[in-house]
Amino acid sequence: MRAGITVLMEQIKYFYLVRRLSVYELKSTTMNTYLGMAWELINPMIQISIFWFVFGYGIRQREPIEDVPFFQWMLAGIVVWFLINNGVLKGSKAIYSKIKMLSKMNFPMSVIPNYVIFSQLYPHLVLLLIVMVVLQFAGYPISVYYLQLPIYMFAVMALLFSISLITSTLSTIAQDVQMFLQSIMRMLLYLSPILWPPTRLPEWLQMVMMINPFYYIVEGYRQSLLGGEWFFIANWEYSLYFWSLVIVLFLFGSYLHVKFRRHFVDFL
Repeated sequence: MRAGITVLMEQIKYFYLVRRLSVYELKSTTMNTYLGMAWELINPMIQISIFWFVFGYGIRQREPIEDVPFFQWMLAGIVVWFLINNGVLKGSKAIYSKIKMLSKMNFPMSVIPNYVIFSQLYPHLVLLLIVMVVLQFAGYPISVYYLQLPIYMFAVMALLFSISLITSTLSTIAQDVQMFLQSIMRMLLYLSPILWPPTRLPEWLQMVMMINPFYYIVEGYRQSLLGGEWFFIANWEYSLYFWSLVIVLFLFGSYLHVKFRRHFVDFL
């Protein structure tokens, strides 16, 4: 608990630095390309087009899902997946890839994975705005359910930071963790309700899939953008499970981070 409070206070105290470094991080990743930060939008759009063609036309034969056309259904869920995927993978290698540059600066190392994840929020907001415009013209106008989107944005950022505290520490000790995470994220793309609906599965198997916290985030986004329901209220037991898991991951990640951060340089 003490480690969790320490890490939380560090994020609050240095939040201004998180915002500044996150902008620098976003610019530095694409500074050597002609299109620059436009690639942060081009890559997701290419992937969305491929998934739509393969799953929408090839596998489902344009069959709607719960009376929602497949493209709109997929788009409302996959928009947050790019933030999740980049946040997990980049957050996990944040410390060992930047510690040599940042070890001489006067701020706590727990800030490093936070600003790396925060840098992914900017392209996510732009992509989300584009998705809103597309859905507006595709028969799903802006509704009052959009008001719950900030809840899921905060939820996904809290979850990603909690996970990154664990994975960035373990990746610094053993970089094989990064390779393992890449395989896990490829698997979770197909085990989350992004490209296919789990409603055809047996009820017990649906419950097993809901253990995945990303399931909660994806469905929350989808219900918000498609005007379905107040997801966090209608599924309050699931919301309680999600936030309980985030707290446990945060406390465990904080414990690991605080315990090993004095020795990070020794592992590199």
